[in-house]
Amino acid sequence: MSAIAVALVLSVGAVTQQGAAGGEWRFWGGDAGSTRYAPLDQITRDNVGKLEIAWRWRAANFGPTPETYYRATPLYADGVLYTVAGERRDVAAIDPATGETLWTWRLDEGLRWEKAPRRFSGRGLAYWSRGSDRRVIVVTPGYQLVALDAATGRPVPGFGRNGVVDLMEGLGYPLVPWAGSPGPMQTNGDNAPTRAAGSSAPSGAVRGIDPELGAIGSSSPPIVVGDVIVVGSSALQGYYPKRLRNLPGTIRGFDARTGKQLWVFNLIPRPGELGHETWLNGSWEVAGKNDAWAPFSADLASGVVYIPVGHPHNDWYGGHRPGANLFSESVLALDAKTGRRVWHFQMIHHDIWDYDTPTAPNLLDVTIAGRQRRLVVQTSKQGFAYVFDRVSGEPIWPIEERPVPSSDTPGEWTAPTQPFPTRPAPYERQGVTQADLIDFTPALRQAGIEIAKSYRFGPLYQPVSRVDAPDGTKGTFQAPGANGGVNIMGGAAADPETGMLYVASQGGVSRISLESNPDRSEMRYVSQGPGGLRGPEGLPLFKPPYGRITAIDLTTGEHRWMITNGDTPAAIRNHPALRGVTVPRTGKNAHANLLVTRTLLFYGEGRGGAPEFHAVDKSTGAEIAQVTLPAPTNAAPITYMHKGRQYIVVAIASADVPAELIALALPREQGARSTEP
Repeated sequence: MSAIAVALVLSVGAVTQQGAAGGEWRFWGGDAGSTRYAPLDQITRDNVGKLEIAWRWRAANFGPTPETYYRATPLYADGVLYTVAGERRDVAAIDPATGETLWTWRLDEGLRWEKAPRRFSGRGLAYWSRGSDRRVIVVTPGYQLVALDAATGRPVPGFGRNGVVDLMEGLGYPLVPWAGSPGPMQTNGDNAPTRAAGSSAPSGAVRGIDPELGAIGSSSPPIVVGDVIVVGSSALQGYYPKRLRNLPGTIRGFDARTGKQLWVFNLIPRPGELGHETWLNGSWEVAGKNDAWAPFSADLASGVVYIPVGHPHNDWYGGHRPGANLFSESVLALDAKTGRRVWHFQMIHHDIWDYDTPTAPNLLDVTIAGRQRRLVVQTSKQGFAYVFDRVSGEPIWPIEERPVPSSDTPGEWTAPTQPFPTRPAPYERQGVTQADLIDFTPALRQAGIEIAKSYRFGPLYQPVSRVDAPDGTKGTFQAPGANGGVNIMGGAAADPETGMLYVASQGGVSRISLESNPDRSEMRYVSQGPGGLRGPEGLPLFKPPYGRITAIDLTTGEHRWMITNGDTPAAIRNHPALRGVTVPRTGKNAHANLLVTRTLLFYGEGRGGAPEFHAVDKSTGAEIAQVTLPAPTNAAPITYMHKGRQYIVVAIASADVPAELIALALPREQGARSTEP
């Protein structure tokens, strides 16, 4: 154990992770430990069926076009609800009881917004307060960090340049002029247009990192740890990259009062930094990406922030970046004050499966074999839950390096082994065999076998093959698919009172192939996927379940129960080829959106699911009630207690119902004061 880790053990005392406290929801994941748990009990199994819509808030009105998906998770702090909306990532304060808009703010970033790699509403905000000083923190699509007065929505004058920190500064790249756009504009708390502060460009010009080096932005909110704002980054996606070069990811800390940059941690290590030797042949200079784009978690008592690191450029071919590629696909623990590494664990060496880490780690304290353990759990696209002692970084149960298949794509570098947790068991299908093909009827199974003959099967970590492979196959089946396993829309929720972890996963299988095509990319190979493949009669090619929720007891590492994400889709249940066939409950091909309270586990079926909000028994998974919504849920719900009434708020959207927040509550006469304020 490092000296830093020993110091942390001595400093944390008896403080434990207990979920969102005081009836509030101050972090994206409820509490800093991302449990998505609130110890509220006004809504119970006896009255949950009476939930009704208390108010609706139209996020789509913030444009510039109506959103057909909306992945925002609001915050509730000091009696006010805060959210983001619209492709320019407007910030809004909302009355938590009525849905009335209290103030709005936005930064019109001109060319920086137009060229942003993550131009969408974002996933949420951060919140900081000291006494009467209360601030809402947002990272804009154009990669600027903004502190707003929580009461008025006005930028805080003493933060950065009049409330704005240009995040393209401080990365070590000179800023160059970007032609074609006037200076950015903003709307203050009174909705009066004013010239934006914080741009390093002179009036009439925009400056930023040279686009020849790549693009950088943000797709998840920062996290506040004490008086430090910890910020990650998002690069251009790596599905079909046109260019070899891309900007590398970093983690940075900023003073919450002044916006001053305090430290930088390079996720692609530079010469002299730990892990630099894992980027062979000088590949650290050009590989790029390796960004930590998902939300972070933190232990506020110890001041350690836990980073889920993604993967390098590109998603399915890594011949230009030989080596294990630290810190890709890692859980990285950093001291939030200094940026010093406390520990790390790499879950995949040299990723060539698009298995970037897409969810915030879950922190909770449980008793295992009579010993109190402080856990951090990282769920993954690959279907594993990796469980560590969050102080030392030691695995709670052994994680074994096991041999994996090698790639036959010219120039590829394949890690000979990968880490496999011995416990908990996987929560999703891993790898594909013929036994996984559709088998509702013998005829459908035989037809499925014929379709699958043109593709490679294999275990987990089977490398993607070329579309012109010598064996005549057209590509590879990858399970879990490119969307996971888990992903940002679902992820996991933890109950710190019982030690249970609830994981929402999708059972999709991707069909992926590589091609060499200079017209598409300057890289040697680029993917033709990810893509699905329909089975016989238009049915899914592989067996259900298509989406599920798994309950894992972290005191033992054992699965307690598994349920499907919703019922069987009507397109399958009523399919002519299945007339007279008993079809098992399949669930939806979607990531459920989870919330845990003292009384119940809640989930929405997510994008691709039905517009239903479910309440289930936490100990058995048995369904207790469901509430029909105007559209499917798009992000994880929150819950809070406001003036004696418990609310559940969730983002919804569909092609027919543009983006909204929906608040659910019991009828006024049904409410009873919770044990939480």
